[in-house]
Amino acid sequence: MTQTVSIADLMAQSGVAFGTSGARGLVSAMTDRVCFAYTAAFLQHLAAIGQFAPDTHVAIAGDLRPSSPRIMAACAAAVRHMGGEVDHCGFVPSPAVAAYGFARDIPSLMVTGSHIPDDRNGIKFNRTDGEVLKPDELAIRAQDVALPDLFDDAGMLKDATPAEPLVDAATPYVARYVDAFGVQALAGLTLGVYEHSAVGRDILVALVEALGGKAVSLGRSDRFIPVDTEAVRPEDQALARQWAAELGLDAILSTDGDSDRPLLADEKGVWMRGDVLGILSARALGIAAIATPVSCNSAVELSGLFTAVRRTRIGSPFVIEAMNALVADGQASVCGYEANGGFLLATAVDVDGRTLGALPTRDAVLPILSVLVDTRRRGVTLSALQTQLPERYTFSERLQDYPTAQSQALIAHLEQGEEAAILARLTAMFGELAGEADGIDRTDGLRIHFAGGDIIHLRPSGNAPELRCYTESDSVKRAASLNEQALALVQDYSVPA
Repeated sequence: MTQTVSIADLMAQSGVAFGTSGARGLVSAMTDRVCFAYTAAFLQHLAAIGQFAPDTHVAIAGDLRPSSPRIMAACAAAVRHMGGEVDHCGFVPSPAVAAYGFARDIPSLMVTGSHIPDDRNGIKFNRTDGEVLKPDELAIRAQDVALPDLFDDAGMLKDATPAEPLVDAATPYVARYVDAFGVQALAGLTLGVYEHSAVGRDILVALVEALGGKAVSLGRSDRFIPVDTEAVRPEDQALARQWAAELGLDAILSTDGDSDRPLLADEKGVWMRGDVLGILSARALGIAAIATPVSCNSAVELSGLFTAVRRTRIGSPFVIEAMNALVADGQASVCGYEANGGFLLATAVDVDGRTLGALPTRDAVLPILSVLVDTRRRGVTLSALQTQLPERYTFSERLQDYPTAQSQALIAHLEQGEEAAILARLTAMFGELAGEADGIDRTDGLRIHFAGGDIIHLRPSGNAPELRCYTESDSVKRAASLNEQALALVQDYSVPA
């Protein structure tokens, strides 16, 4: 007996919906039935565009949060039900399973909640030729799926089925970078690897050693730690400074939970902002044109290093769409990066005479390695490398447990009316912090420019009950202080009825 369900209705009922990085929600809401249905809808959409048929292989991997194995099993059951074959890649980084799929022209999916706490999880879907983009998401939402009688009253699979034998997605991912950079690329560097609960922690250590560096393993955890590369926890800031001082490290490497967003600290243990890492990585790779979200550091334009910079909404699907447009415009080499540090390579690039192929999905390894190799090439420290860019500094934080509806009501109130009225309202709210508001950008959320050069950007999170705040100024201290004060104002602000 089968039951036909509407994916749009299921998303509304379960609360597990698409954000900027796939479907995410509470683990309690991500029942086997929900995950099975979403995977089946994904494959139905791919079948409609000629990317899935019976016997097509589908690669599946997951991160290290406790709920991931169960959800992976539910997704695998859906693949088998749809007539596909499962390539079980185990627990590897999101870009590793994506690269595995792209190389074989097969779909893939990653069970991950990325940086969010482990009471939540998610599924990130990849087509055979790249990430699922916004038109694909709309098509998946529009699917009706016939669900077989495999689930109990709680929505869980009645019968467990053994997982397929593991296939190796890690080795070719490591080889991609060893082949491009060479076995002496990191020679002479002593690099700490902050492992915590990142799924790519062993791969990072293996890469450092394969490229000739010395890896020092740090902070491995059996408990999931929600490391957010845009809002680094105070304890992680303190740990990095301590490790750098005690161990004489040249840098500290880390990632978020599914290892698609990088963290890189300099020799002093100061974590680099992801948008600065993106600029430096693009320069190191000789990139011509960049796609990057509106929230990222304006030093990318001020540097004069690139022939084109295209600004987008926040989220890798929007960055990918802009990268594709730059490629269509005839740009010789194109990349994208986000404020979280995730780096997307749209075209192949030359690395000292060796070709590094495109990988148009968010990756943590490439920005870390390219910038470290560049420090050796230039003979400077990581902190000195950053001083070669214009002095613009960004900072980001968030109000947690801030309902999305409340965030949306705040933004709607602040941007109500004609532009002159909006600027007057914003000056009244933030004037004591930043002076006169003289411009706004509605590309994603509300980005406010002030006459003195400061920027305050408010945006509801796309995948959690949080309000993000991005600030930019001419010093690190000023950007951080502005952010703290802006969030305090927002926290206490009451939207008029």
